[in-house]
Amino acid sequence: MSDYLVIVESPAKAKTIERYLGKKYTVKASMGHVIDLPKSKMGVDVENDYEPKYITIRGKGPVLNDLKKSAKKAKKVYLAADPDREGEAIAWHLSHSLGIEEGTKCRVVFNEITKDAIKESFKEPREVDMDLVNAQQARRVLDRLVGYNISPLLWKKIKKGLSAGRVQSVAVKLIIDRENEINNFEPEEYWSITSQFTHKRKKFEAKFHSVDGEKKDLKNEEDVQTIVNRLNGDVFDVDKVNKRERKRNPSPPFTTSSLQQEAYRKLNFRAKKTMMVAQQLYEGINLGGKEGTTGLITYMRTDSTRVSNTAKKEAADLIEAKFDQQHLGKQKQAKNDERSQDAHEAIRPTAIHKEPTAIKPKLSNDQYKLYKLIWERFIASQMAPAVLDTVTAHLLNEGVEFRATGSQVKFKGFMEIYVESEDDKKKDEQKMLPPLEEGDQVKAEDITPNQHFTQPPPRYTEARLVRTLEEKGIGRPSTYAPTLDTIQRRGYVALDNRRFVPTELGTIVIDLLEQYFPEIINVQFTVDMENNLDSVEDGDKNWRKVIDQFYQDFEKRLEKAEEEIEKIEVRDEPAGENCEKCGHEMVYKMGRYGKFMACSNFPDCRNTKPILKEIGVDCPRCEKGSIVERKTKKNRTFYGCDQYPECEFISWDKPIQRPCPKCASLMVEKKQKKSTQVKCTECDYSETEQS
Repeated sequence: MSDYLVIVESPAKAKTIERYLGKKYTVKASMGHVIDLPKSKMGVDVENDYEPKYITIRGKGPVLNDLKKSAKKAKKVYLAADPDREGEAIAWHLSHSLGIEEGTKCRVVFNEITKDAIKESFKEPREVDMDLVNAQQARRVLDRLVGYNISPLLWKKIKKGLSAGRVQSVAVKLIIDRENEINNFEPEEYWSITSQFTHKRKKFEAKFHSVDGEKKDLKNEEDVQTIVNRLNGDVFDVDKVNKRERKRNPSPPFTTSSLQQEAYRKLNFRAKKTMMVAQQLYEGINLGGKEGTTGLITYMRTDSTRVSNTAKKEAADLIEAKFDQQHLGKQKQAKNDERSQDAHEAIRPTAIHKEPTAIKPKLSNDQYKLYKLIWERFIASQMAPAVLDTVTAHLLNEGVEFRATGSQVKFKGFMEIYVESEDDKKKDEQKMLPPLEEGDQVKAEDITPNQHFTQPPPRYTEARLVRTLEEKGIGRPSTYAPTLDTIQRRGYVALDNRRFVPTELGTIVIDLLEQYFPEIINVQFTVDMENNLDSVEDGDKNWRKVIDQFYQDFEKRLEKAEEEIEKIEVRDEPAGENCEKCGHEMVYKMGRYGKFMACSNFPDCRNTKPILKEIGVDCPRCEKGSIVERKTKKNRTFYGCDQYPECEFISWDKPIQRPCPKCASLMVEKKQKKSTQVKCTECDYSETEQS
């Protein structure tokens, strides 16, 4: 047996660390928590100062026994769970189970799984931090008191299988509020005027801006006509040309929230997938050769943008080698949000010289994509700002002013490496105006009035909801992905075109909570509670008092709800057709991936069918059926014939009814970021529509 036993959470992490520590160390995995509150009951003694009743998790007995045997043979035990509240709680439970005396310096933490970081952390082990443990205990007990009291109430009054949690309920409420905003939105009409101008045979676009020096809103066609009638001919004077240089700074390196948002926008990764792949990169990838298994990124649950001086120096060396001194940014520390715990660094590569393309053969496709995103974002964050030349031309005709803008990247700076997803939309910044001077005259080719209507706020995507949760201070980095997963699994929300829509069930549950437990879905209450948990972690508040302050009022509301809430029947909506297997009525049900049809004679008849959405296109193969929108098991949209399986026509792109003008074959829409391309499926004909 080795002299020292090190306990981590996962086998992958154990394998990586054991290689760095050498033969004197045995590294074993606890496979996550081994001790926790029981699943079958609340496990909190409310009468005894909220004392948690911990048990060995079912199935973890053999794991714990093996760790106990190994601990008895070792000279010293080190507990190296993840460097956060949950990891600290795992270490605390293990220290008690293995008989490690209180005050023993057995806790080892590291922000990255690299040889230097691991060896350095073992030089200075510390005691288990009880403030961190108590903050985690407070969260677990609080969530138990809410979930294990309200959930049975929902089972009795609505239906079994429901749950209510602090963060998940607030997230659902945000989605419902947004849907109500959209439904209640009344569009307002407004107009704009654009024109193509020509100067020395070069064309450019300008938009109406003001009249007699005052900004003018065009609310209707009458306003537009007043402006057009005022114009004297089609010649405009160039009244003024403003030229300036502006800088665009790079974004800071990733936090958990910003990584989830950017991976969603750029890689189409759901939050859950992003965290799963990031965990793999953190715990270690086998690169082969002398390097073997090594961690590629720092810890992925963080709300800090702080970066170590060593990492900054490595990045600076690489930037100078790849580019020059001019591309190197000023080495200043990014400011964190005031709510940031700043316990860890930002998410960054552990070794800057491991460029994505160099290690691509050792990574899965998803690992490569996410590592490349993290690597490029970090390098860009250490680079110089981009410099843009911008020009604004003021064009006048009888006091009516049109303005034309153009800009060009003068110095790419960080944009040599990485362009934020927001900047992907700013393609117009590459449009330059022809050389214009004050006193020049330009000719309007085509003055076009455009009618518009204000749009309702968009539904939440995963990225937008994560950003909103973070901005409002709801939850913490470790809670975002589980929250989004839970509200979908419970059937409270569904995804429609990658955007959240509330279900009838979700609306009923939130309405009930709003009436009887308003604090549970109150954003400010949730934010205040997160701040209280942070204060517990800082040692400024007693965790039991924080819980008691909440529970005293909550218990009274619970009693009132038990007495007053009547049974709520969630009726299935008739689908308007009968089951072809048993003849009973088909009804609409809500599943994880949205609505589907099921037989009302369940469980005797288990017939289910997808809801087929017709798109108004005849099937080009069998000429009898119609094309309908369908979903794969992974919720990806495709198009197929409604006569399937007799006709097996399918298309990932949306077919359109209009035939190809060149060969009369089927044409399909291909959605792009700023346009929709219509292409023929047989010949080379295509056309592009701006979106």
